Amino acid sequence: MKIEITPIGYVKNSRAKIEDDNWSEVLSEIVLNETIIPESLNGIEEFSHLEIIFYMDQVLDEKAIPQYRHPRNNLQLPKLGTFAQRNKNRPNKLGLTTVELIERNGRILRVKNLDAIHGTPVLDIKPVMKEFQPQNEIRQPEWTREIMKNYWKK
Repeated sequence: MKIEITPIGYVKNSRAKIEDDNWSEVLSEIVLNETIIPESLNGIEEFSHLEIIFYMDQVLDEKAIPQYRHPRNNLQLPKLGTFAQRNKNRPNKLGLTTVELIERNGRILRVKNLDAIHGTPVLDIKPVMKEFQPQNEIRQPEWTREIMKNYWKK
């Protein structure tokens, strides 16, 4: 089965190349395409956070395959499968990030903590609701805290 998706908009920010860290320093705008009516965002200002689904179009096709490797190629970390990591080299090149909504201006959303580079196609936007968040404690291995310590700086 083949699935075709048309982006609803694009990311606009100062980050031109793929990097692993320091995303909290980047403010982004999600600019909806002219084909998307601005009213489709009505009411979004009532939410503090949004989930952004995007297409990592700059990932090379030969890297977008299921893999079994050390996170960030760090040999000190366990060797894991693609689906046990959140790296960019994924079979469908899909990214998902929860962002903080700063403001809306027409068909433009200004957001914080979007780890997508300038020009990245945005596929969907969903408001974050507590009822859709995990209802119990999140469990994760300790090594994830180490590799993520500079991803979002507080």
